[in-house]
Amino acid sequence: MGRWKQFVKTLVILIAAAFIPPLLLLVASTDHVSSERLLATYRFSLVYACSIGGLNFLTIPRLWGRVHALNAWLRWPIRVGAMFVNTLVGSLLACLILLAFGWIPQEIYWIEFWASLKMATFITILVGLSIGIYESFQWRLEESALQLRTKELERERALKVATEAQLASLESRIHPHFLFNTLNSISSLIPEDPERAEKLVEQMAALLRFSLDANQAGLVPLAAELKVVGDYLEIERARFGERLRYRIDVAADLENDRVPALAVQTLVENSVKYAVAPNRAGGEIRIASTRENGCLRVAVMDEGPGFRLESAPRGHGLDNLKDRLATLFGDRAALGLDRRENGNSVILTVPQNGNAHTGISG
Repeated sequence: MGRWKQFVKTLVILIAAAFIPPLLLLVASTDHVSSERLLATYRFSLVYACSIGGLNFLTIPRLWGRVHALNAWLRWPIRVGAMFVNTLVGSLLACLILLAFGWIPQEIYWIEFWASLKMATFITILVGLSIGIYESFQWRLEESALQLRTKELERERALKVATEAQLASLESRIHPHFLFNTLNSISSLIPEDPERAEKLVEQMAALLRFSLDANQAGLVPLAAELKVVGDYLEIERARFGERLRYRIDVAADLENDRVPALAVQTLVENSVKYAVAPNRAGGEIRIASTRENGCLRVAVMDEGPGFRLESAPRGHGLDNLKDRLATLFGDRAALGLDRRENGNSVILTVPQNGNAHTGISG
């Protein structure tokens, strides 16, 4: 069906192009032009249009695609040269057809050929360039639409990853054991330290609210992220007591730098789970940050056993964070691990001059 449509389209263009010489004859002639002469001119023109146009439609589209990647100064001369060669061959063929039908005598074959070649070259290149420019314009529109669609798909993927991160984070917050332990801590604090119990409820609410808002937040100020990290650590400290120790050493001039929502919290949660909880003596978690070469570097250090980032379970925790970084920043962001004698240092590197979604403010 597609070939028939292309054939009909080509035929319509050739029939329309054959009207150009009769029209030029009418415009250029100062005397009356008879209908017989116009019909004869159109007949000759149609033979030339089919001969030359047929060759062009068979060869030019393939050539057009092959030279499309070349620079314009080289691409267009190749195309024009190909159209001229087709015009030359097509004109020879058209004259043979006219001779075969007895519309021109044999002795004027070359005269007719050279006389018609100039007009045929002009019309062929005019029509060919017009079609080429139109199709190039259409190709650019399609390419722009494709790029727009690609960006839309990337945005949707970023939203999906952020949503999955939010759900994974929220899932860990509302896990029955987490809720039970937190509520148990609050219950035990009410008679002894009601103010701290009330503070713990507020921190729990803030943590859940931040988790629910995380899918709308691509990037958040570091200060907002550290606030939810502090709330999370205080909730866990109510359970672990003095076993959980932490320090946050971040300069004030870095607090407005932006990080993916729940990124630092994910690293801290990993440290609580694998470095503090299994250890009877507990452990210390330290959070530090610096700015280097236009990037914010946040390090979460603990005293836990060694591990590999590649071994993180698919779709959860550190693995989810790596996917979010890749979606938001490509290879400009990174999640690295520095194993030392006394523990681990997981380092989050986030560029501060990139294009990414922004969300919750501090």
